[in-house]
Formats: sequence, C-alpha cells, structure tokens
Amino acid sequence: MTDTTNKLIIRMQEIRKVYDTGKIKVEALKGINLEIEKGEMVAIVGPSGSGKSTLMNLVGCLDTPTSGIYEIGGQAVAGVTRDELADIRNRRVGFVFQAFNLLPHITALENVELPMLFGAVRPAERRERASQLLDRVGLGDRLDHKPTELSGGQMQRVAIARALAMEPDIVLADEPTGNLDSSAGGDIMSIFTDLWQQGRTIVIITHDPALSRRASRVVEIHDGRITSDQATNEAA
Repeated sequence: MTDTTNKLIIRMQEIRKVYDTGKIKVEALKGINLEIEKGEMVAIVGPSGSGKSTLMNLVGCLDTPTSGIYEIGGQAVAGVTRDELADIRNRRVGFVFQAFNLLPHITALENVELPMLFGAVRPAERRERASQLLDRVGLGDRLDHKPTELSGGQMQRVAIARALAMEPDIVLADEPTGNLDSSAGGDIMSIFTDLWQQGRTIVIITHDPALSRRASRVVEIHDGRITSDQATNEAA
C-alpha cells in the first residue's frame, strides 16, 4: 500500500467555521473534508454565499477554523500564534487576487521583491529572482514599469510573479481573471496551466465554468458543504 501522506499539500478534516456576531451565529463551513496533493490544479467553485471565500481564507491561512484539523505542507495550523500564522502564509502560500493588490508607486520588480523582503532574502538575490520571475511571465522588458503603466493582464502577470517569489508550496488564486477581458484572462489561465504542468500546486477560487474546466480537478461547494469533487478531462 502506497503512503500518500507526504504527497499532501492540503489536508482538511471536519472543518467548521462559525462567525459569531454577538447576536447570531453564522456557520459558513459545515464539516469540510478536503485533500489536495502536490502538483494538482484544483478549482473551487460555488455561488455567492456558498462558503468558497471562507474556504479560501482558511486554505491561505488568512483565518483559522472554529474546529477541525487543517494541515498545510504537513504543518498543523491549530494553536499557532498570529505571527506564526503570518510566517506560514509567507513561506507556504503565494496569493493572486482579482484586484491584483499591487503597490502603485513602486515598480513591477519592487512589487515582486516584497515577499522576499519580509522573508529576509538578501537584496542581490531578491533582485535576481524577481527579474527571472518577471521574465518567466513575459514581462522581462517591464521591470521598471509601475502598475499604473501596465495593462490589467500585465498587472496580473506581476501578481503571479510575486506569488512565486518565496517558492511556496501552493499558489492560491482568487478569481484571477475576474477583472480581465476574455483575451487577457485566457493568457493568465495559460500561465497557470504552464505552472501546473511544471509541477506547481495551484488552487483557484472561481465562479467561471470556462476557467474551472482548465483545472485538473473541480471541487463544488454549496451552503458550506462540498457537494462534488471530480477530476476533469485536463487531468488525463
């Protein structure tokens, strides 16, 4: 029997998340069980209010569950301090957001360097790695451009390069094509597909069926519960 434990990047067991407003309690996640292995590209889909954003926050260590077991890269997140959780985020998760979340007054190169600055990477190594990553996403000639001088598709490419800066276990993308036209969105999905084919683990939160079909696996969530978990034709 093959031991798959060391292949797991994400392990969630009976995860519940309850928001207590003081007057009412809202159960956003109701016993989520989810495992994601190294090298998968998983799309998490569901309508507004389904719990997929809450699930994304837990996967990305932006929040912690009310109960249940969550491990990322074999590391349990239960009981860690806020500083320890921030360290886990910086080392293990690369984020790509719908709104890009780039700092507008610094260059593309400097934006990509930011996670390495917090990760105590030496300046020369930061610059070299950031340059290589921007070249990898097709922006080798835009290193000194500020976000305001770039198109939406180019800004998202910078965000992807930034997400890869600390060589994370997982790249977590929240509606990464939501602010892009279909052409730029297709280009971004092609970058994610290339990264996946190179062995990266990608998790994409989306409501776009066309985008989810590009993943190797689609997890559907409704009313705080996983209702479907299936491989796609891309996995073949």
